[in-house]
Amino acid sequence: MSKPPFQVENDAASRVTRAWVLHPDIKSDPNRRLADHGLAEAISLARALPELEVVGGDIVPLKTVRAGMLFGTGKIDELHDALEERDIELVLVDGPVSPVQQRNLEKAWGVKVLDRTGLILEIFSDRAATREGVLQVEMAALSYQRTRLVRAWTHLERQRGGLGFVGGPGETQIEADRRAIDEQLVRLRRQLDKVVKTRALHRAARAKVPYPIVALVGYTNAGKSTLFNRLTGADVMAKDMLFATLDPTMRRVQLPDGPEVILSDTVGFISDLPTELVASFRATLEEVLAADVICHVRDISHPETEEQSEDVREIMASLGVPEDRPSYEIWNKLDLMSEEAADAMRARADRDDNVFAISALTGEGIDALLGAVTGEIQGTKRETRLHLTFSEGKKRAWLFDQDLVTTETQTEDGFDIVVRWTAQQEGRYVRL
Repeated sequence: MSKPPFQVENDAASRVTRAWVLHPDIKSDPNRRLADHGLAEAISLARALPELEVVGGDIVPLKTVRAGMLFGTGKIDELHDALEERDIELVLVDGPVSPVQQRNLEKAWGVKVLDRTGLILEIFSDRAATREGVLQVEMAALSYQRTRLVRAWTHLERQRGGLGFVGGPGETQIEADRRAIDEQLVRLRRQLDKVVKTRALHRAARAKVPYPIVALVGYTNAGKSTLFNRLTGADVMAKDMLFATLDPTMRRVQLPDGPEVILSDTVGFISDLPTELVASFRATLEEVLAADVICHVRDISHPETEEQSEDVREIMASLGVPEDRPSYEIWNKLDLMSEEAADAMRARADRDDNVFAISALTGEGIDALLGAVTGEIQGTKRETRLHLTFSEGKKRAWLFDQDLVTTETQTEDGFDIVVRWTAQQEGRYVRL
């Protein structure tokens, strides 16, 4: 058995767990996706955890979901033999599994069972880097586990990343005290409130030096971080891996022939994102709500790019992002397509002023995208006459720093200034 790519002090946490992925293909679900792509995404999710050795996976066709066992008796027996033959220790079910189903399946198969929500929570916990991210994941995990007291929740004291669903100290202990979990939630919520207040102060500070915000959003692994790195020269983790970026990363960027902006790289969205995480990460995604321009990055080479795009739009709507917010669709990863298919995408994008076909890897199409963002931020300029007193030197300095002043005349009590600006620039000036 191969060794994990990292070493920790606890042997139980460091060993690799052999995992098998099951994708239930529920025929009665009108919104179900192509089973092959669903299984492939689930396997990619599992492989995002370094302590898992994903041996393989199966598509399990289901006419209906069995309330107590999820699968039928015959299929459970068949899977039991297959899991035993492959020495599987953890089964990941790509979908929701109730606590009753989880207990019954674990008893029938003699292995641990984790559903899609639990797996995503585990990945988020393993990757969260900021204090806020860690607190939000822990709160989401406790909310999830509160209904699953068969799971150990002593992960809050362990040394390694992750939530302890797939391994780690305390795994065999059973905590049945809901009050203890509720007390922990209250404690975490208080800590998170302090962090959120700090973020609010930081946002207020940025508003006083008001750079426009351009937010990159999109389905996980769409190439947002690769694009972010190309535009900023940063070295953000950018891998062919789901949820390579979790905590938001922000950099100041000078647009060509345009203003300076703050570029924000956000957590990737995914279908069936756990509701616990949508609520918990609302504060993390506040930069999207405050963005002047939103760039929706899509992996246009993916066979389910349309479905992924719809997932992103639904999550954005649930976060309360206004529909009239200026936004662009970025059709990324042309480099992964055949030349004929890429040409077709370029032709389709050329017919829509709000769509840009690009390759963040090669740089194709980046200049046209930046030109559009610059134009959107600068917008239609108009002249406005202002009178500033001598005590308003900070506002006057900001106007000159932003190169908005066309003429200035000194008066007895201050300055008469004519500025040429956009509505966005005027809004930032008012907030000074």
